[in-house]
Amino acid sequence: MSQKNIPRSAYLHIPFCRRRCHYCDFAILAIGDRRWGDDSPKIHEYLHYLITEIEQTPDRGYPLETVFFGGGTPSLLSVAQLENILTAIDRQFGLSRDCEISMEMDPGTFDLAKLQGFLTLGVNRISLGVQSFDDRLLQLCGRSHDRQDVEQAISFLQQTNVDNFSLDLISGLPEQTEEQWQTTLETAIAIGPSHLSIYDLIIEPSTVFEGRYQPGISPLPSDDSAAQFYQLTSQLLRQSGYDHYEISNYARSGYQCRHNRVYWQNQPYYGWGMAAASYLNGIRFTRPRTPSAYYQWLQAGGAIDTPPTSSTEQFLETLMLGMRLAEGLSLETLTHHFGRPLLDRLGSCWYPYYQQGWIAINTPNGQPWHSGEPLPSEGQIYLSDPEGFLFSNTILAQMFSAIEAES
Repeated sequence: MSQKNIPRSAYLHIPFCRRRCHYCDFAILAIGDRRWGDDSPKIHEYLHYLITEIEQTPDRGYPLETVFFGGGTPSLLSVAQLENILTAIDRQFGLSRDCEISMEMDPGTFDLAKLQGFLTLGVNRISLGVQSFDDRLLQLCGRSHDRQDVEQAISFLQQTNVDNFSLDLISGLPEQTEEQWQTTLETAIAIGPSHLSIYDLIIEPSTVFEGRYQPGISPLPSDDSAAQFYQLTSQLLRQSGYDHYEISNYARSGYQCRHNRVYWQNQPYYGWGMAAASYLNGIRFTRPRTPSAYYQWLQAGGAIDTPPTSSTEQFLETLMLGMRLAEGLSLETLTHHFGRPLLDRLGSCWYPYYQQGWIAINTPNGQPWHSGEPLPSEGQIYLSDPEGFLFSNTILAQMFSAIEAES
């Protein structure tokens, strides 16, 4: 295995939450408001299997450079439980000296002492699940925290001098107006996080919201309003010094999420835990989505029998992920890895979007791309901000159709 194919990142799924939010379709387990990591038998059992999976994963000889605890609500764990997990990872793989260790945390699930304990163990990036500063909207979403919890959590972060923290926010919520969303953004900017993740509400199947609302129909914002929310977000945050480096993510200089860039750059990574996905040796694999099935899978040896992705599939995945980044993709690199024929199939698909200004190409000599010409062999191809990002799904769907039609 070449060095570039050796994973140096790991995602761990901690599936436990106080309750299931009304928009959530993630693989989570609601444990109620009175259970914590150190007094929940379900969490104790799950962590036993999670650590077993870590210990059974072969070491490929390179320490990890990023680790991401997602969920669920990882901040429900105790400091001792997190220590046990990190110890297992370090013992099996090692952690680089500058390893980015990210942890998703929800307001109301940690106090100052717990936060300090997490930081002492090496957690150096916090992703705080705020979603909204409006108590009414938080209640509509089924969140277990309120604005007071958010303010307390921010205070804890400030008291411990955490400089690398992100706020997660959701736009397009029921009854949300553009004025409310602008206030949300201004409140977030005043707090001064190093990073912001801004997600547009998607009505997922089998959620509470699916039974209540239809996309684009009141009390949800219309499609035009959702687009205005997105444009406002990009405008305000960029004016405030945040780099819009990915479709849904903004960061101050030096604070892009290194772990998430591994995904967007289609690099290999480990995934551990129920429903966690991994990408190893050209194979994408998602673990079972329920505790019992995950435990049985591990007890049976944790075999992965998914076939490797084809070159065409890898090409499409690289496009789908890489075009989410502001810098887009290198045409020279795409040609080197996948060959010119695959890339040339996209010329006629991309050109109308290039004319509309949704797609841009930055060539070394600055020459424009003209109709009927092949794609330039060098330079970066990327989506414009905000129009290209706004219509990314349309552009990606056309790209997939153009490739699949000739495959």
